[in-house]
Amino acid sequence: MGVRTVQYTIPRWLASLSRQDRRTLRDTADMHTATPAIVPPAPPVHADDLPPLRLLLTSTRNSLAIWPAYAFDVSFARNRVFGIETVLINDPEGVHHVMAARASNYVRPAMMARIMRPLTGRGLFLAEGEEWRRQRRRLATAFTPKSVSLLVPHFQAAANDLMCDLEGRATADLSEAFQDAALNAVLRALFSMPDAADRQAIASHVRRYVTGPGRPQIFDGFAKTETSFAFTLGARRNFWKRWSAAVDHVVRVRAWRAGSGDANHRDLLDLLIAARDKETGRPLTAREVRDECATMIFAGYETTARLMFW
Repeated sequence: MGVRTVQYTIPRWLASLSRQDRRTLRDTADMHTATPAIVPPAPPVHADDLPPLRLLLTSTRNSLAIWPAYAFDVSFARNRVFGIETVLINDPEGVHHVMAARASNYVRPAMMARIMRPLTGRGLFLAEGEEWRRQRRRLATAFTPKSVSLLVPHFQAAANDLMCDLEGRATADLSEAFQDAALNAVLRALFSMPDAADRQAIASHVRRYVTGPGRPQIFDGFAKTETSFAFTLGARRNFWKRWSAAVDHVVRVRAWRAGSGDANHRDLLDLLIAARDKETGRPLTAREVRDECATMIFAGYETTARLMFW
């Protein structure tokens, strides 16, 4: 039985290292190999559906904690709570069926509109039926692969900010860090907003809503329509006035800079202003631009931050 000889070439960069550098590199590799992976603790998952009242109370604290174990494995599930029939869809074809092909057969829970309307206005997120299709047509031109590639430098800048912020820290709250990074990326990509003070002003609005009037209430669970229990909606209406004014101000400032010759902006706001309906050629109105911007700020920030953290 012969001995098999294996020949290999040492990479040039490794051969150029000193003996001390090679030893340091080996020790570092050994340290990472010996360090156990950090696995975040999984939250408890219910074995079965929660009783209706407990479901309602839990939803006001954590919208993810209401789901039983089977909800993460099945493609389709149907349930009835307080006389309202709901469906859970995890299958991509099923999602397309509900959200696009047969969207007119389904309605969103009133709770979602009550909570999200003060943040997103009449933007795409809450649009339904023909209004949803019309907005999709107008926004399609703003989200072609060529258009999206223009936003990459904004994402790179946000990632660099995150690395600089974490550098040198012994410990860090990654949940908070990723929330800041996601909001940074959204505001840079949307408004070319590199100034930290401007970003913080917008971020403070979002955080105050999420931790204040935007938290689900028991009345939201019982509401049949978006305007039911109107006496509970005052804080949300007041927030919408402040929030829409803040977004309007940012849009006006960007429009003024573009009109004054500052044409260095290539961002989502430029793409929204230039977007046209493929069928009618009609552009977005000022209100529609504002509502789509507000939608992208919250929807992009919240979902991206959660994804990066987990």
